[in-house]
Amino acid sequence: MPLIMALCVVIGIMIGTFYANHFSGNRLNIINSGSNRLNNLLHIIDDQYVDTVNINDLVEKAIPQILAELDPHSVYIAAKDAQTASDDLKGSFFGVGIEFVIREDTIHVQNVITGGPAQKAGLLAGDKIVSIDGKPFVGKEITNEEAMRKLKGPDKSKVKVGIMRCGSKKPIVYEITRGEVKTKSIMATYMLDSETGYIRIKNFGENTYAEMLVSLAQLSQHGFKNLVIDLRDNTGGYLEAAVQMANEFLPDNRLIVYTEGRKSQRQEYKTDGRGSYQTMPLVVLINENSASASEIFAGAMQDNDRGTIIGRRSFGKGLVQQQIGFPDGSLIRLTIARYYTPSGRCIQKPYNSGDNNEYKNDIVSRYEHGEFFYADSIKHDGPAYHTAGGKTVYGGGGITPDIFVAEDTTGITSYYRTASGTGLILQFAYAYTDENRQKLQQYEEMEQLSEYLVKQKTVEKFANYANTRGLQRRNLMIRKSHHLLELYINSRIIYNMLDEQAWMMYLNKDDNTINAALDFFKNKGKSPKKKQKNTRNIRPKSNNNTMQKP
Repeated sequence: MPLIMALCVVIGIMIGTFYANHFSGNRLNIINSGSNRLNNLLHIIDDQYVDTVNINDLVEKAIPQILAELDPHSVYIAAKDAQTASDDLKGSFFGVGIEFVIREDTIHVQNVITGGPAQKAGLLAGDKIVSIDGKPFVGKEITNEEAMRKLKGPDKSKVKVGIMRCGSKKPIVYEITRGEVKTKSIMATYMLDSETGYIRIKNFGENTYAEMLVSLAQLSQHGFKNLVIDLRDNTGGYLEAAVQMANEFLPDNRLIVYTEGRKSQRQEYKTDGRGSYQTMPLVVLINENSASASEIFAGAMQDNDRGTIIGRRSFGKGLVQQQIGFPDGSLIRLTIARYYTPSGRCIQKPYNSGDNNEYKNDIVSRYEHGEFFYADSIKHDGPAYHTAGGKTVYGGGGITPDIFVAEDTTGITSYYRTASGTGLILQFAYAYTDENRQKLQQYEEMEQLSEYLVKQKTVEKFANYANTRGLQRRNLMIRKSHHLLELYINSRIIYNMLDEQAWMMYLNKDDNTINAALDFFKNKGKSPKKKQKNTRNIRPKSNNNTMQKP
């Protein structure tokens, strides 16, 4: 009997191995075969190639190329960049807590984060960092990356910085104990008028929902009756943050979004009915740079007929990435599913695997096609769907707004394009702020500082500054672009002296997308007679911020 049982076991193992190898293992064998070839290739190169090769560098360059063959959003992030890539969405990092810009080969401290380690140590806006840990840190070799590497560090670690301050003849050395520095995803919260609250969100991070609840509580103290959520230039972030936000504004058991992929079963995200603002009149602002989680939120509001979308067609990113780390600290963000709005549309715009050039140039193509100026020029690549109330919406290329706001080019000249595109305006704003900081410090409110700057004729001063740096004066063009130049220059000075909220408040004063939202509420939420309403918008790009935060 034992002999027979043993024989049965052996025969069972042989049969199981046969079927495993010839059926269920086919896919695995193909993968193993491919990976073996890659491993063999690397061994052959390492063993026989004519010159010495750094295999690690070779692999580092090969991985992005492999992922690029899949889709535009599957990416590789090297170990040295992994922490920086995650900091903004995590809501905090460990460092000294300053905003800086490198100008004339020197680090200029533009802002000191309130409550951060640098402020506690005594650093001030306007200081120039000339040494770090006793070694000079100036010159052409100074880069943003190197500065961030030296100023960021583990919690409780110390760094000594030597700074030159206005009025001092010798460097002053401060020892800073690095600590946690909070970063906010909500840039501005204030009242646009006596009834309309405004919240500007720049990304969807771990703390975005909690920040939004705080913002709503602040607006409640002012008795707001309408709400504008500004997602322009918000490139996205965590799906969960967008879901939490949407839950606050939708009734119970409403579908917010669902995801599905080849290896990912359909997962639905629905509301639980606990939201406190389910009936608050709502407008969501988007533009061509609103992507991913921004589109999830806007799509949920539009498909549930909960809010009115105003602006221009969004980016069109409907792919979901999972972050996978490697032992060396590097990571990949691999697309594992697509997300779909409640009506069933996937708003991912078309792409060709392995060829991302057309995908990258899509925004330029939209501009050239006239989509930024005329609602009728919007191309819908996907099929038509219908919202809960029967309104027609489209998949396959972003969220199309209910009320369209066109880009206005009437004040744009080649002089303005050169001034803004080369960074000369930013450089001038930094220089002007540094040179006039003591005068500017007496203006603590945006309105006061704005009125003061208008009297200073900053456009004329910029024209003289730019003329000495290769941008020849063009008086006719300067007059034509005067309003745009003044808006851009003064907004950056206000940002340097105050904060992001003051910056946004200044830009929004002259923003026709904001005006379209206010008009919508004044008309008591009545939709325009036409499907798309065309208005004009003049505004420098609000995300043109090159400062670094270590």
